[in-house]
Amino acid sequence: MMVKFMLEDAYFIKRHERGDGESWVFNEETCLKLISLSMASEANTLLPQFQDPTSSLSGPLLDGGGDIDRQHGRRRPNVKEISIGLSGLLIVAISIGLFADTGRHEKPLCRHADAHRAALRSRRGQAMSPVDWKPVSRGKPQGVSEKSNHALAGIRNPIFPWTNNMLTWQRTGFHFQPEKNWMNDPNGPMFYNGYYHIFYQYNPDGPIWGDKIVWGHAASKDMVEWIHLPVAMVADHWYDENGVWSGSATVLPDGQVILLYTGSSNESVQFQNLAYPANLSDPLLIDWVKYPNNPVLGPPPGIKSNDFRDPTTAWKTSAGKWRITIGSKAHRTGLAFVYETEDFKSYQILSGALHAVHGTGMWECVDLFPVAVGSEDGLDSSTNGGGVKHVMKVSLDDDRHDYYAIGTYNEATNAWVPDDPTIDVGIGIRYDYGKFYASKSFYDQNKKRRILWGWVPESDTENVDIMKGWASLQSLPRTLVLDQKTRTNLLQWPVEEIDSLRLDCKEFNRLRVEPGSVIPLAVKSASQADIVAEFEIDKAAMEATPGSDQEFTCASSGGAAQLGTLGPFGLLVLADHRRIEQTSVHFYISKARDGSLKTSFCTDRSRSSKADDVDKQIYGAFVPVLEGEKLSMRILVDHSIVEGFAQGGRTCITSRVYPTRAIYDDAQVFLFNNATEASLVASVKIWPMRSMSINSNTEDHGNRSPQDDDGSCI
Repeated sequence: MMVKFMLEDAYFIKRHERGDGESWVFNEETCLKLISLSMASEANTLLPQFQDPTSSLSGPLLDGGGDIDRQHGRRRPNVKEISIGLSGLLIVAISIGLFADTGRHEKPLCRHADAHRAALRSRRGQAMSPVDWKPVSRGKPQGVSEKSNHALAGIRNPIFPWTNNMLTWQRTGFHFQPEKNWMNDPNGPMFYNGYYHIFYQYNPDGPIWGDKIVWGHAASKDMVEWIHLPVAMVADHWYDENGVWSGSATVLPDGQVILLYTGSSNESVQFQNLAYPANLSDPLLIDWVKYPNNPVLGPPPGIKSNDFRDPTTAWKTSAGKWRITIGSKAHRTGLAFVYETEDFKSYQILSGALHAVHGTGMWECVDLFPVAVGSEDGLDSSTNGGGVKHVMKVSLDDDRHDYYAIGTYNEATNAWVPDDPTIDVGIGIRYDYGKFYASKSFYDQNKKRRILWGWVPESDTENVDIMKGWASLQSLPRTLVLDQKTRTNLLQWPVEEIDSLRLDCKEFNRLRVEPGSVIPLAVKSASQADIVAEFEIDKAAMEATPGSDQEFTCASSGGAAQLGTLGPFGLLVLADHRRIEQTSVHFYISKARDGSLKTSFCTDRSRSSKADDVDKQIYGAFVPVLEGEKLSMRILVDHSIVEGFAQGGRTCITSRVYPTRAIYDDAQVFLFNNATEASLVASVKIWPMRSMSINSNTEDHGNRSPQDDDGSCI
């Protein structure tokens, strides 16, 4: 028979083949792991029910010590109780094995246990490693946002003959990315002492996801001119040997900064860990220290060891304690646990779950934050009470999309409830209907706003990424506010600092676009461009049109080339002069039999490239359009990324595109109207965009060269 220890982790049990049969025993390596886990850290709460709930947690934060602070009367979590509990479970498991396999064990199941325990006790206070465990095969990486493109999974070698010229063009000009190699989730964004900081999942060894992910780090005074800083944290302890994975930053009222992050051990156990700046007087926060008694949290009972990750920014309760939430799942139910702490070293798990939705699978990168009702000001993460709603966001590991819902957070019951259960997290609204995942928001106290970052993966093959030497981007940073008109969705918009990259504007006013027509918009090049467009569709034609296309969806529509009664119409970007390659960003209006209208916002990549080894899905979703509103879109084109925002940011689509012809000066913009029954009037503004500065020279940071233009329209 097989005996499981805790958290349903089969790796705690070792199977041995014997001459007289087969039995399950605890070998010496396994015993070392169990003993070490029971003693690894005074702050570790692998089994929260063994904590002493009466222990005092008062005292200064992040003092770096593990000993009892008698001056403040602070008591360490009772390791003896934890060890007794673990030993009890171990004895039960051994007993089960003995009764099931009586007479077949010739050696003690755990030899030298006392000696090992004594040796570990003698090292108390040090950063402890269980033992030099041999790495186990992880197979497909678990619990991390690694690259996965199922549509291209069968392609091993590039099919298209890519040239250096084509691949060089793909690198962006005003999106954040490292100088080379692989990047994924944004981590720990914050504003501190005059600088915006962004950390990110980074593979320093190459342009594909790796087993030793570290935290890259960059800082900026304006989120436009960036400086690359040394790697903040590397995989150098037993609890994060398999990768320093995603986490969050919390800036405390006294100015201290803490990072909480997920570390993965060699056995793929996901632990939560604490780090803090080595020197708070350094505005760039270059050096970071891991808490010597990490890990501070492990998976709770009943949760698999690789389903517990991505701690959030902490928020403060009315009682003065701090809370964080961590994503997980139980079978097919996605959920988020909440932990409470006073010192960020010792934690108590709160009963129940913050929220859970059946059928949504693993919740990654959970986010919970307040938004103001009646104001567009951002709110500190600890804000609650009247005039406040709470947004809950989850990144679904199953489909790699970010979902959110608006609701109410009850501090007393530790529960978040959606305003509308039919659009709950994981089954309703998404931040973005294209390539956008593992997002992280933070409160910018500098300008009283909430800012969102999101990871934008590639849509090509890993072999092509190896050829070009880099992979993945961060989205443009976006402000997040509650839509005060609908109060059922958020508005996302590029931060105002992005406007400083605009060069001279070219304006096209009130162009009439007849059914079936395509109009070129003369610009030198639109490889880097900010485009704003408004559309007025013929009202008489809309009213005269009978109900049609009620079942329209962007993905199943056949794309921009398909004619419809009231659409599609919009813009072609990254289009060559002959429109052999083109990416369409467009609207489509569906009319029901009762006369009601439904507007969809779509991005069609089906003709974006002649290459066969890239994904060309059509993206899109419904966008709310209120009475009296014009249809509007903003498109930011930056080489291989296109970000689209409809109706002020109610619906957003981020796409990766890889043209082979529509590059450099051949990247053009066109207006088009493929509606058969309605003409429209369009007004368009196009700003070429200069490149942002991303460098590694701290002395030159912030010294921007003056521009010859101010971005005004002509």
